[in-house]
Amino acid sequence: MGTWSVDAFGNDYAQDWAEDLAQVSNLEALENTLDTALASAEHGLEAPFAAEALVAIEVLARLQGKGGASSEDSAAVDAWVAARKPKARLRSDLAAKAEQVLTLVLAPASELRQLWEDSEHYADWTASVSDLQARLHP
Repeated sequence: MGTWSVDAFGNDYAQDWAEDLAQVSNLEALENTLDTALASAEHGLEAPFAAEALVAIEVLARLQGKGGASSEDSAAVDAWVAARKPKARLRSDLAAKAEQVLTLVLAPASELRQLWEDSEHYADWTASVSDLQARLHP
């Protein structure tokens, strides 16, 4: 996986997922991504599913008006969110799934966490995920 930033958008999986998001107009892609991450986590969440799920959760936060910093990497998602009317409150089922996935992403068995642990940027990545987690909640 090509990675250039600790935020949810700074990797190839996230960029590919964001390009696919542009092809849909509802929350089905987000829910499917969260469901896939939850279903695949029996033996530890694999890095590609975790990376895609983090971007999906970032979309959910942005739809609530609680997005992180915008950048060139987030442009596709920002455009998708801008084309929709952000909702003041996240569907409770999606919020619960997002919280479960965030817990799995940060768990010791998470492949993505393990990859970041082996880098000098682990603390920054953990802070980025924790920030996303905080923005997700009302």
